Amino acid sequence: MIVQKNRSSLPLTTKQKGMLLIMCSAFSFALMNLFVRLSGDLPSLQKSFFRNFVAVLFAAGILLHERPKVKFTAKSKRHLFYRSLLGTIGILCNFYAVDHLVLADASMLNKMSPFFAVIFAIFILHEKPNRLQSSLLIMAFLGVLFIVKPSGNLSIIPALIGLAGGIAAGAAYTYVRSLGQQNIPGPYIVCFFSAFSCIVTLPFLIFQFHPMELQQFIFLILAGLAAAGGQFSITSAYCYAPAREISVYDYTQIPFSALLGFLVFGQIPDLLSWIGYAIICGAGIIMFLYNSRQ
Repeated sequence: MIVQKNRSSLPLTTKQKGMLLIMCSAFSFALMNLFVRLSGDLPSLQKSFFRNFVAVLFAAGILLHERPKVKFTAKSKRHLFYRSLLGTIGILCNFYAVDHLVLADASMLNKMSPFFAVIFAIFILHEKPNRLQSSLLIMAFLGVLFIVKPSGNLSIIPALIGLAGGIAAGAAYTYVRSLGQQNIPGPYIVCFFSAFSCIVTLPFLIFQFHPMELQQFIFLILAGLAAAGGQFSITSAYCYAPAREISVYDYTQIPFSALLGFLVFGQIPDLLSWIGYAIICGAGIIMFLYNSRQ
């Protein structure tokens, strides 16, 4: 008797795992930005410290439980440092942009990171995207422009800082992919990065601490929990698959942010925004079908 294997029970491929994880990360980071905005008028460095402190606790707990054996090389140590430094710069720039720009504009500038991740992967990892993958990334970026509708009234300094955050995050995710190829576990990457960020921001927190109300403290803890989920998800995603194949799915943070904005603040996207959502989802579907065929 021949039993046919149910296709639905087949295990997910590494590309499919990377796709699902990066979408989970996008939703988590959308929650993080929501809680950061709800925490009110606090310094970006103070928000960043709490965001990373929670991630340190989670990552350290996982490492103590699993105790994985890792062999660090000079290259992996160097890439861990680059990932941590660039990631810290990206977070600080993103939080500054969230505090000084319209939330949609700040999100758009931060969502330049997948585009830059593909570019940096060309030089750091020698992962060259093909013509279709490059076209889909441009298509997704155009969708973001439809949603945000950037105008000429953006304050130039906050906008440039937000863009710098997107560039730094794109480079950081490229080094995450490199560390995954060197068999460095995700919890190590998250723990080292988060601890590095806490150490960098701690002096500013001590000397320029702003007293918080209980509600603000709760929102920052929630932002840290959401960031920890997003950080673990995106670290695992880029360890599973190259940036050129999954980074397009990171743009789903924009629709997620729009949904949260409607539920919390009653914001309703206009027609151009819905067109942008359709473009982004279309690019993601085409990328998924292409990867499935490959």
